Amino acid sequence: MNSMKKTFYHNFMPSKAEEEACKPNDIRFQPSRVLVEIKDVYPPPVLDYHNPWKIKKTLIQYEVVTGKLVIPFTNTFDHIFRYWTLAMASHVVSGHKVSVVLWDVTDQSNPKRFSNDSIYFEMLPNDDHVLACMDLFKGRSLSVDDEIGLFWDLRSSTLQFKLLRRAII
Repeated sequence: MNSMKKTFYHNFMPSKAEEEACKPNDIRFQPSRVLVEIKDVYPPPVLDYHNPWKIKKTLIQYEVVTGKLVIPFTNTFDHIFRYWTLAMASHVVSGHKVSVVLWDVTDQSNPKRFSNDSIYFEMLPNDDHVLACMDLFKGRSLSVDDEIGLFWDLRSSTLQFKLLRRAII
């Protein structure tokens, strides 16, 4: 299995050239960050295909209204980005959208594939990420307090989704 952890490298110390560039305008150096790959000292998590749902969450009003699943920073980096190329992950963290293929495997005998320009990952200002998938929300009639699960399937390089529990109304 080929995976590398992604993390941010923060540059708090300006180079001589960066210092010199700030002097004429009398501005302070702004620390920057860049996404880098690091070799993890621990092996990647082993996926249990009987219970693969690494990301579990209960849907909130914002997600149901917008059709965008909010995926916390840590979950995105640990369970999705570590299996992406550095270029794909960097594209997302630099503010762009990356299209993904999403499989709804709630009905395992009849999984449904979602793949179009409206199924994508993007980064929020607070460093969390969203998976935009309004077609899934509408098709599955998802509502507030439904519990869902997600995981990145290495075999197919797709995101897998499952409705784990309907909200009690």
